[in-house]
Amino acid sequence: MHRIDHPLPPISLNTARQISSFHFGRAGVGEKVYIQASLHADELPGMLTAWQLKQRLAALEAEGRIQGEVVLVPVANPIGLDQNLNSVMLGRFELASGQNFNRHYPAFAADLFHELKAELGQDAKANTRLIRERLRSKVAAIEPASELAAQRKTLMLLACDADVVLDLHCDCAAAMHLYTGTPLWPQCEPLARYLGAAATLLAEESGDNPFDEACSQLWWQVRDMATAANLDAAIDMACLAVTIELRGQADVSHALAAQDADAIIAFLQHRGVIAGTAPALPELRYPATPLAGSDSLLAPHPGVVHYHLQSGTIVAAGDAIADIIDPVNDRVTTLRASRPGMLYATESRHYAITGQWLAKVATPESFKTGKLLSA
Repeated sequence: MHRIDHPLPPISLNTARQISSFHFGRAGVGEKVYIQASLHADELPGMLTAWQLKQRLAALEAEGRIQGEVVLVPVANPIGLDQNLNSVMLGRFELASGQNFNRHYPAFAADLFHELKAELGQDAKANTRLIRERLRSKVAAIEPASELAAQRKTLMLLACDADVVLDLHCDCAAAMHLYTGTPLWPQCEPLARYLGAAATLLAEESGDNPFDEACSQLWWQVRDMATAANLDAAIDMACLAVTIELRGQADVSHALAAQDADAIIAFLQHRGVIAGTAPALPELRYPATPLAGSDSLLAPHPGVVHYHLQSGTIVAAGDAIADIIDPVNDRVTTLRASRPGMLYATESRHYAITGQWLAKVATPESFKTGKLLSA
């Protein structure tokens, strides 16, 4: 293992932050895997899981069992970690700009296709090498105008040429669930099995270019551009990028972190990045569903919230999920599932304001358009 510290430009006089990456195995041999945690800085299960992974990877490296390169960033957002107001961490949005730390990553598919279309051919591996080299040079050439832009560039530069990108997040109160690109589901399914994911949400474009899509989306976009141009070019889905939602914000424990780290190691064994026989694949807990079929149940009025069901429960249409109780006017409204599916996340607070989401149900029917992710 070796550590590299990547300095960020200071936002003010006499201040400085850095991102630390830990590198295992050998670059250029086998697959490259990139794993980061807590890009939303107040989502801490991933940070503990990353620490558990670091211990396992160091031991595996000492045994000579890493057959590729693994890059681990346990703290992906030092800016957000420093945003505390009255002992409450504000880790989802940068206070200086109001921007979500997991949005607005650079998109290069159109430029890459325009520059490389004359060089793309029927050799998929050669095309992958060509696209990765050009992508890395484009990310390296970015001149960030702010500390946030520099943080985005640093993370992208570490991840953009990886075969596998795992972005460790969590929801408010949730069961284990994943987000990935629709074309990536065959590669992602073993990971969903090992992690015991209650839901996997699929989309080709979720909106505002989150980190995982910035790493993976260009591959199917370049493929589609080649098809539209009648170009006979073989384009692999060369980056499996997955956002892993490690349950809820309160689910921070050694037991869960160890369980999740072991599942990720099993997946890397399954892909051949780590030598040894991978554990048998568990049953898939629930089928993958479109992100456009995620049904958000909203509070019609303010009040105290009581949940009838916990995340990770399969529901039928009409099942009662939560009550909103207005103790002033004695109004009680029961939120019910409008479609059958998997209840995969709920709000962790027990007071709702009008229009606030309280529960999310993964359903097989696509019914949403436009931006599919919350702010």
